[in-house]
Amino acid sequence: MLSAITAALRTVRGGKTSPRAAGFGEKAIEGILLLCAILSVVTTIGVLAVLLFEAVGFFSEVSFSQFFGDTKWTPLFANKHFGIWPLITGTLLTSAIAIAVALPLGLMAAIYLSEFAGRRTRAIVKPTLELLAGVPTIVYGYFALVFLTPILQAVVPGVGVFNALSPGLIMGIMIMPMISSLGEDALHAVPNALREGAYGLGASKLSTIFRVVVPAAKSGVVAAVTLAVSRAIGETMIVTIAGGAQPNFTFDPRGAVETMTAFIISVSKGDTPTGTIEYQTIFAVGSMLFLMTFVMNLVTQRLLRKSRGRGL
Repeated sequence: MLSAITAALRTVRGGKTSPRAAGFGEKAIEGILLLCAILSVVTTIGVLAVLLFEAVGFFSEVSFSQFFGDTKWTPLFANKHFGIWPLITGTLLTSAIAIAVALPLGLMAAIYLSEFAGRRTRAIVKPTLELLAGVPTIVYGYFALVFLTPILQAVVPGVGVFNALSPGLIMGIMIMPMISSLGEDALHAVPNALREGAYGLGASKLSTIFRVVVPAAKSGVVAAVTLAVSRAIGETMIVTIAGGAQPNFTFDPRGAVETMTAFIISVSKGDTPTGTIEYQTIFAVGSMLFLMTFVMNLVTQRLLRKSRGRGL
């Protein structure tokens, strides 16, 4: 297999290799890539199968009206309630705060790096921004709890020790490099002919950027934002440490909340017996989390197809 790959590489590099060996090498590489694709599909199917199997056991004891019609979530208490809405609102609240921070900052950083920064500046600033994504999330969580929360308590009235605002802001800083880096790649890939054509028509630099370059790179920018939103929804340690792990049905960012991922990690510590209804709540919540991200990706792709069909 290794020799076949080597032969194919020699063909690409212009080395002298027989057509038969080159064809075999290309087929071998194609087979390896196909196996990688199949592995990812099989893994996804396996995850879905586990989620559905355990979720069916959960919903055989808990009705959909209890799951979607209640606003209390206390499956580990003696007086059990299985209303998922406190976890959904906590997840959406922290994610919305994170996107409100990351989207404008990340997009402006991407525009600067692509359209204004010199090559040397880009080579320094872009890797520096990407370092933010490499910081362990548990460090971000304690930073939000011991540093940012006291500042917010001094500035914003009514902010508790545990709240949704602090982890939301820190999550926004964490996912900002994802938008800035991927967005910069999309903007930088726009052909210079489009810029030159806009300049030739008398457009200013800012007008060219926001009316020509950004719309032309819309697919890449939207993909970056979608990945960032998925990353924010799936974040665990920051919201677990700084959010408070209290499933309150609230849209007030000053109060404590619990996200879906925070609940999953709290139950996964090993204290809950396997096979119980409390244990199966992990998979019910995980199924909802998967469904939310899946629907979000479908909506994003549909909007992109519509915009391409209209020539936007």
